[in-house]
This record gives sequence, C-alpha cells and structure tokens, in this order.
Amino acid sequence: MKKIFLLSGTLLFLTLCLFITKWTESTPKPIPFTPAPETAPSTYTPNESFPPTDRSIYKDGLVPEYQGVLNELPFASMYEIKFNIADDLYHITGNETVIYTNAEDIELKEVKFRLFANILGGEMHVDEVTVNDEVIIPNYSLNDSLLTVPLKTPIKPKESITLSMDFNLTVPQTVELNYGVQAYYEDVLALAHAFPMIAVYDDEGWNAEIPPQSGDVTYADMSFFLVTVDAPKGVTLVGSGREISRQESGSRQMVKYEAGPVRDFYLAASPEYEVFTKESNGVTLRFYTRDYLQEGAESALDVAARAIEVYGKRYAPYPYTELDFVSTPTYALGIEYPGMIAITEWIIQPGEDYLEGTVAHEVGHQWFYNLVGNDQLDDPWLDESITQFATLQYFTDEYGQAGNQGFRQDMEGRWANIGKEEIPIGLPVKDYNDAEYSGIIYGRGGLFFESLRNEMGSEIFDVFMKDYVQNNSWDIATPKKLKSEAEAHCGCNLTPLFEKWIYP
Repeated sequence: MKKIFLLSGTLLFLTLCLFITKWTESTPKPIPFTPAPETAPSTYTPNESFPPTDRSIYKDGLVPEYQGVLNELPFASMYEIKFNIADDLYHITGNETVIYTNAEDIELKEVKFRLFANILGGEMHVDEVTVNDEVIIPNYSLNDSLLTVPLKTPIKPKESITLSMDFNLTVPQTVELNYGVQAYYEDVLALAHAFPMIAVYDDEGWNAEIPPQSGDVTYADMSFFLVTVDAPKGVTLVGSGREISRQESGSRQMVKYEAGPVRDFYLAASPEYEVFTKESNGVTLRFYTRDYLQEGAESALDVAARAIEVYGKRYAPYPYTELDFVSTPTYALGIEYPGMIAITEWIIQPGEDYLEGTVAHEVGHQWFYNLVGNDQLDDPWLDESITQFATLQYFTDEYGQAGNQGFRQDMEGRWANIGKEEIPIGLPVKDYNDAEYSGIIYGRGGLFFESLRNEMGSEIFDVFMKDYVQNNSWDIATPKKLKSEAEAHCGCNLTPLFEKWIYP
C-alpha cells in the first residue's frame, strides 16, 4: 500500500530524496505535453438489466492483451452498487446487489461481507438483506465490521445466488484512522471500501479479521462492478474503471462506471478537482487535483507513464485502458486501488523529492496487489516488499546505477533503523510494531528479492518474475506459490534462503 512513503518513514527516505535531487538535476526534464481529449462516451444503456448477459461492457476498459479474461473467471462476483451522496458529501445511502458463485469444492452455509466503514471511523448500517429475494436476518461480529448472511439452503459448488441489501454510511470527517482512506476532509471525499464487500474464502475458511492500523485492510478476490453514483452536480466524481454514462437533472448528476475485473471499487469526489490528462501507449492517464497543482500533476503523470513502460516490459502489460490519480488529504503519501491511485496533496509539486518515488511505487501495486493478489494482512511482503523491489527496478532502469544506489540506500536505511534485526519477512502485519513494519517489509523485504535474484541468476530471475505474474494474474498468490515457481525456474533448492529471510 502506502507505507513505503508514510510520514513515519520521512527521515528514512530523506537520504534517497537528497540523492535523487542531485542526479535528477542533470537528467533531461520531461517534455511538456498537451492534455489529450476525453475518450468518447460509451454507448452502454444505463437501464440494461443486471447482470448483463455477457461481460462485453467491460471490454473497452481492458487493453487488447487482456480482453480474453472476460471469457474466464467463471466464479468472479458481479456487483451492482448504487451510491446516493447527500449535499453535505459525507452522508451516503445505497443499495447493493451481488451475484456470488461458490468456487469451493464444498457446500457453503453462509456468505460473509466486510463493512469496513465500522472500523475506519465511520458508520455503516445494513437493512433489507435478501437471498434470492427472500429476506434473511444477518449476524454481526468484529465490531460490526463483519456481516454474516446465513443461508437457508447451502450453496453447492459452482452454484450461484443473488444477495441484495440496502445500506447507509456516515463518512468520518477526519483522516486519523487508517491514513484517511475513507473520509470527507478539506472538500475531498475519499470512499475506499465503502460498500459491503464479500470476504475471501480460502484454506482458512471465510478469511476475516480486524486489521491493524499500520497495514492494508482488504483481502479480496477479483470481481466485476457496475456502479451508479447520484451526487450533487457541483462536484467532480472519479471512480474506478471507466465512466459509461452521465446524466444531469436539476442540482444532481448521475454517473455510471464499469470496473472489472478488479479487487475493489474506489470513488473520490471534490468541488475543487480539475483534470489533467496524458496519453501513453494506449493508456489514458488522468490526474484530478486542484488547479494550482497542475505542474506537479503533469510531472506525476510523466512518471506514471514511464513506470508503466518499465513494469510492462519486466512483468506484463498494464491491464486497463485508464489509470486515474486523485489528490486527497490522506496521511499516507500514496495509496493504491485498482486502476486508481490517491496521492497526498502536499507532494504534488514539480521537483518534489517524494513525488517520483511515491508514484512509481503505487503504480507498481497495479501489478502486485491488483493483477496478482495476495493476503495483504497475513502476507504483506507479497505485495509491499515485491513492490519495493519493483520500484528499485524502476529507478535502476530510469537512472542507471545511481538510481539503483539511491533507492537501495533507502531500503537499507529502513532496515538499519531497527538495528538490522533479522526479523522474518513472512509475518502477518499484526506481528510487527510500526518501526518493524517499515524496517522489515519495506527495507529488508525489498532486499530479499535482490538476494533471490543473486541466488537464481539475473536472467533466470527475470524470466521467473514474468512467469510468476502471468501464472498468478487475476488470482491470489501465496508464499508457497512464489517459492515453488522460483525453484522450478532455477532448478535449485531455495529453502535455506527462505529460512534465512522469510520463515519465522
């Protein structure tokens, strides 16, 4: 997520920042660009029934290399969500209908939903829960952040049910909890995880817990979303995926989005947003922020375009036709969502030392968190540490050995800040204190992948990384998968290396 560039890690990152400042002064500056025109609106009819008879409406949101996935993912959930945002922007009512398919080889007697608002400083209430149009009384646990829907008839393997519910949400007007991922503050509405989200069913059963404040809160399968937002006309809305329709009536606007396959749906809104746009290799990049931050926004878009190119060559193409950035007053410097990235306002300045590293890191999460998923609470190194290493590769590819040394120095500094203790990288978030989480997951964890590359050999390691992404795209990776695939590529026993770095 964002912790590589958390405010708590500011001093650790200063060395890199000062270093980058020196060597970027001699680096050619980005050529100014003219914002490209908006893409033509979709011809999708907002009143089509849900679920659609096929997934073709999602096709235009995927680059050609990935459009075939629409014929795959047979167990992906299909969400239709309606948000009604009040004029004050922090009271929201809504309705959700989701088609859930049992992907397991056993019957399921219940379905569990996460209500993250209830542990993010806000409040969410759910009413009128139905299963296949039959009213069901749900149960609540985990400080009302887990809603369990008992089923009168268990779902058999490969069988689908339709669940529906109404909800109302009060958004906190503070950014103190979990970096302000869900908040209305300084005229910006940030709506992360603002709908009842189906929990992941894995080898632990329904995987749900109250996440620590220092880590990510979600662990999600790939899903498809159709989201309608009814909001005051005076605010600019930005949603995950692709806008497919827009209507205005009186003082209100209604905007519809498609997003999929993705692991989450994110929405931001502000009356202060202006949009700055860049086209790069078939991807439309947009930054929504305040008008006086234009230079910084355009600089960020240039970094994002270069990062997409680096990661596309090293791992796999970026999957979507759009990547949106929004400025928010988050306590983190950057936060990743599928096809969207939130950046804190104060770093959006041309030449700002934090900006390039933050953007490059959060863009890397489009590969490691979204395209390749993982349990972010139990295995944070599988997205955060590997994204640290991806960011190192970005700086290496863009600036050569100087870039490599600069970013590597930051990772070493983080680890050194806790005395270079050999704490295992493979622990759950809850088992680290804040200093250890920064030092191990963002410091030692990134350095582990250098050791893995050295053990495997650079050429074999590069092939492994490409295959690892391809083999686990749209799915959920595990430490066991990563290790077994690495060993298959190098024909070597990596257990000693993993025992030294990863295992408790």
